[in-house]
Amino acid sequence: MINYDNLLSDTIKDIKPSGIRKFFDLLADMGDVTALTVGQPDFVTPWHIREAAIESLEKGQTYYTSNSGLSELRSEISAYLKRRFELQYDSSEILVTVGGSEAIDVAIRALINPGDEVIVPTPSFVCYEPIARMSGATVVTIETKAENGFKLTPDELKAAITPKTKLLILPFPNNPTGAILEREELKALARVLENTNIAVLSDEIYAELTYGKKHVSIASIDGMRERTIIASGFSKAYAMTGWRLGYLAAPAPLLKAMTKLHQYAIMCAPTVSQFAAVEALRAGDTDIFDMCAEYNRRRVFIYEGLCKIGLPVSMPEGAFYIYPYIGGFGLTSEEFCERLLYEEKCAIVPGTAFGECGEGYARISYAYSMAHIEEALKKIKRFVDRIK
Repeated sequence: MINYDNLLSDTIKDIKPSGIRKFFDLLADMGDVTALTVGQPDFVTPWHIREAAIESLEKGQTYYTSNSGLSELRSEISAYLKRRFELQYDSSEILVTVGGSEAIDVAIRALINPGDEVIVPTPSFVCYEPIARMSGATVVTIETKAENGFKLTPDELKAAITPKTKLLILPFPNNPTGAILEREELKALARVLENTNIAVLSDEIYAELTYGKKHVSIASIDGMRERTIIASGFSKAYAMTGWRLGYLAAPAPLLKAMTKLHQYAIMCAPTVSQFAAVEALRAGDTDIFDMCAEYNRRRVFIYEGLCKIGLPVSMPEGAFYIYPYIGGFGLTSEEFCERLLYEEKCAIVPGTAFGECGEGYARISYAYSMAHIEEALKKIKRFVDRIK
């Protein structure tokens, strides 16, 4: 008989399954669960964007595009970055990808040689560390602190840098904590990186979802554009998760290498999604503002609700997640979330899904209706009252 264990890569065997996916599997056979787990807008993609996609199909525009993406779309991304974030990128410095996840993947793989070190602040999105490790990197994690608002500090960054450091992942606005970095904080990080040959992969998928403070990209800080790769996409801001469309913006020498990887692995992003994205960028600013205003309403509601329950929590400044401390009940994060699921049929995600430093915390998504959030808060309160 064939030995599948010997066939598989040692690296992939050593990679743990996604902590989020592991918890979602528990939900599969349960009915009537009030879940605040998914990082997906509950809005339907705006009609004018869907209409543009339908029109492209009616016109028979079902062909491959160039590897880099439709020229028209890359021009619109360039104009959008300038309009919204004061970033200057020529369309030749933009690569259209299959979601933000592919953007992160090709950016890391284009840079990493075996043995290079990649710095990953945690807690953060689950894919950075596995992709870096599958690329042959040694991952150096920085455990951000609650007392610092889960923000990366210059001292923490400086202490993590070695002669082998190749790349810093900058995951802000942050999933799962909702932390953001402001201009002065980014400037302080930039001073640590100056005179090094370290690149920055700035995951800005939540750039449009900030509350009271406008997102600042580290690429806009003096001296940083030349070393920064921006990964973003359409999933969160335009409620286009299933369209699977993202992009990279980077200096031409880096983008050329990333395009090569994309070319062989993917060929091009879905054409119908690209035509939809052109419309989103041209006429979707109002959609963003409206959805962000609704997320803000939910943000305040869930924050106040968790405070009333007695869970220590900070007000998130970005994305659509809140990150309460649940470690005061003698349960691990996973035990707390599993018991909440089985006893109250309410699902939230253990903080450990986003790094070991997430022990004692849970991620709660407020990309759900107010009624849904209200019902979840009632169940969380009942459970907390019972285990105090």
